[in-house]
Amino acid sequence: MLLRQAKENEIDVAMAIINMAKVHLKTQGIDQWQKGYPDYDCIKADIEHGKGFFVVDEDIINGYLCIDFDGEPVYDCLNGEWTSSEEYVVVHRMAFSDSARGKGVSDKVFQMVEEMSRNKGVTYFRIDTDADNHKMQHILKKNGFVYCGTIWFDNSEKIAFDKLF
Repeated sequence: MLLRQAKENEIDVAMAIINMAKVHLKTQGIDQWQKGYPDYDCIKADIEHGKGFFVVDEDIINGYLCIDFDGEPVYDCLNGEWTSSEEYVVVHRMAFSDSARGKGVSDKVFQMVEEMSRNKGVTYFRIDTDADNHKMQHILKKNGFVYCGTIWFDNSEKIAFDKLF
């Protein structure tokens, strides 16, 4: 399994995965991503800025995510306290195809993002999820992330986590 940078002609592929994740969240009773975000323009911007990545296993695209080393301005308004103030990597818009779900792919993705980050000299990770996305919160805690507080984004409160690695 590897992370491969998405190409500009693959926006529709990324959107198909995002849309699968939106349906999955809705069936789980989770309101996250149900009001438009992330949309085509958001994914297009990820890819144009070199931040959009696919999770690929033997040429099969299993997921999409944004990997960002430029910081997240919303994180400056945390209601809580971050573990560190050093440079960090943040993952946004992590979504998997229906066929990849339940196979531990997210654990492997976090490991690959950490390896990519170490290669850039970054050893600190921040991430957030919706308050009602208990599955993602469980995955984060299982991967060593700790709760830091809350932020406000996309018209709702998000639960923020971080991890030094």
